[in-house]
Amino acid sequence: MRACRVLPGAAGCGRLLVAGPRPLLLPAGPGPSWATARRAAGRWPNPGLRVPQAAEAEQQVLRAGGPCGRFIARPQLARTVQRCLQAGSGPQPVVLECAPGPGVLTRTLLNAGVRVVALESHPAFLSKLQSLENSLDGQLKVIYGDFFRLDPLVTGAVKPPAVCSDKLFEAMGITAVPWGADVPVKIFGIFPQRKERNTLWRLLFILYECSSIYRYGRVELNIFISEKEYKVLTAKPGELRIYQALSVLWQAGCDIQLLHMEPWSSFLTNLKNGRLAIPKSTRLPNDHLCLVRLTPQRNLFTGGLKPANSATFIFMVKQCLTKPRSKLIDRLNSWSLDNADKLLKALEIPKYIETGNVYPEDYKRLFCALQNSSVFTESWFHDEVLESIRNINL
Repeated sequence: MRACRVLPGAAGCGRLLVAGPRPLLLPAGPGPSWATARRAAGRWPNPGLRVPQAAEAEQQVLRAGGPCGRFIARPQLARTVQRCLQAGSGPQPVVLECAPGPGVLTRTLLNAGVRVVALESHPAFLSKLQSLENSLDGQLKVIYGDFFRLDPLVTGAVKPPAVCSDKLFEAMGITAVPWGADVPVKIFGIFPQRKERNTLWRLLFILYECSSIYRYGRVELNIFISEKEYKVLTAKPGELRIYQALSVLWQAGCDIQLLHMEPWSSFLTNLKNGRLAIPKSTRLPNDHLCLVRLTPQRNLFTGGLKPANSATFIFMVKQCLTKPRSKLIDRLNSWSLDNADKLLKALEIPKYIETGNVYPEDYKRLFCALQNSSVFTESWFHDEVLESIRNINL
């Protein structure tokens, strides 16, 4: 049996704002000079910034108040994240840091010679980040916005801190590259716990559609997510309690690499009562936040899978794993497929395999093979796909 690929260890958008209510002025030409001035060197000199200690960062976070967030406060953890983000040799792409808060990681990255774009929506942190930006020679850019409110589904102008990906990437000086090219930008963030699963689903849809941030290429996500969600993302066939459509689709779409695990207590929250706000989990361990790298597969759109039909692929996988103990052949027969047994034999998939035992790559091969059948051309199938997309809670 094969193991899943998990490695150890819009037009019409509103104006983008920089450092508060000041409108972003984009220079003429291919992109802002700060992004291209030292591109050939790949790294910036160490500016020698002082990194706040944990107690100082904690005071900043508690004074800020506002919506609940989670932040890196310990310099040691910041250095660990910095090393993970800088893994590999050669020129390093710019790092988009989402909600940097007190800036402990921001300053650590800058001292390591990384070019950083800080995307911050909290007014209490913006002024400090803006002052830091003004003290440096273009190594840091501060933008007012919220990554988790990226490309909202609204008509008309987008109201900040919501932000449009095309305006954001234009401000960063990032242009689209072919899908097979190297990673154009690295994104770092800590997922909001209340919307963690919804955020994973939303990113999954834009990955397969090649929309939003993925219009610019194989953007690399480096995210802290809860341990229980990491277990779901990397679940193997046969682990029927946790092997889900989310598992199949992320494993088929990305290389998933666990970079680091950190106890919840290492992170700051701005809750006034000081609680850690750890989500409860009864079925899976959830003692840590996991730093996970999600790098889109170069060969994702091969063999018949395309952004234009990706919603159908997602729907097919969701339908198959609604009941993971059901037989795959029964699901195919329910779609009025006449030669289901012959198709499975040609794909070397066992005839009576349960849907919860099918590998991600086999779901993709099955989908590509079904492109030659009449199943996906039936009007009822398209109606169910559209209804599934419409009802998903993003």
